[in-house]
Amino acid sequence: MNRAPRAPMRVLVYVALILLTAVVLYPVMLVCKKAFEPGTQFALSASPVPSSFTLDHFRDLFGARAANGELLFLRTAFNSIVVSLLTTVVGVSLSCTAAYALSRFRFPGRKTGLTMFLVVQMFPATLLLLPLYVILNKLGLLNSIAGLVLVYSTTAIPFCVWTLKGYFDSLPRELEEAARIDGASTWMIFVKIILPLSRPAIAVTALFSFMTAWNEFIMASTFMTDQTKYTLPVLIQSSVTEFSANWGLFAAGAVVTSVPVMVAFYVLQKYLVGGLTAGAVKG
Repeated sequence: MNRAPRAPMRVLVYVALILLTAVVLYPVMLVCKKAFEPGTQFALSASPVPSSFTLDHFRDLFGARAANGELLFLRTAFNSIVVSLLTTVVGVSLSCTAAYALSRFRFPGRKTGLTMFLVVQMFPATLLLLPLYVILNKLGLLNSIAGLVLVYSTTAIPFCVWTLKGYFDSLPRELEEAARIDGASTWMIFVKIILPLSRPAIAVTALFSFMTAWNEFIMASTFMTDQTKYTLPVLIQSSVTEFSANWGLFAAGAVVTSVPVMVAFYVLQKYLVGGLTAGAVKG
């Protein structure tokens, strides 16, 4: 029998975990401090507790207006929500069908396709800016929500396909064979059996697709030129320019923007560990 860890060892482990957690959370606490502290510049104090408290940065954030008089934050928040949700729906839908085909069927080009998905992931997004800009310009999708959704979906699909394929590989084929004996079609098996059993992996891929679209800045700032078409990361970055930097407004925007992602993690947390672990099996 394995002996339980001694009390001093437990104390050392807990102390180490607390220190590591503090190191990770310290920059986040400094951002939160600046969001609630007066002034536009960061204070020289290293303390994560603000010396005074104000909500002026949040008032400025929510009260900013575009040239047409529209509330800028609400507009960009709506753009981010629409882009992120559509990217999630499109990315997960295409990834589920593609991953199931790559997991269960054997056809010419299957291994090449899987390899190409990995190769695409090796290149940074900045290398794709020019070709994507040309494609969107030819399609008339520059400065449009549809164009941004198309770009984000294509960048999220390779990771999602590999994650879902690994999970589909772990599902027993006997379930599908039994369903075929009962007269179920391939589509019915996919919808009625595979998808309900794959909820942990689908939750992981959905969260990844959502975060990809919600946090992305470079492509959104390149393809969007109209202020009312900005997403939240582009709006937040505009508070820090070459000649002036309002770090209080920047911190307030960062805090508000992080809330939906934290809520999504909290809601989907019971699926995340199982989905990531199962998606890592050998394909």
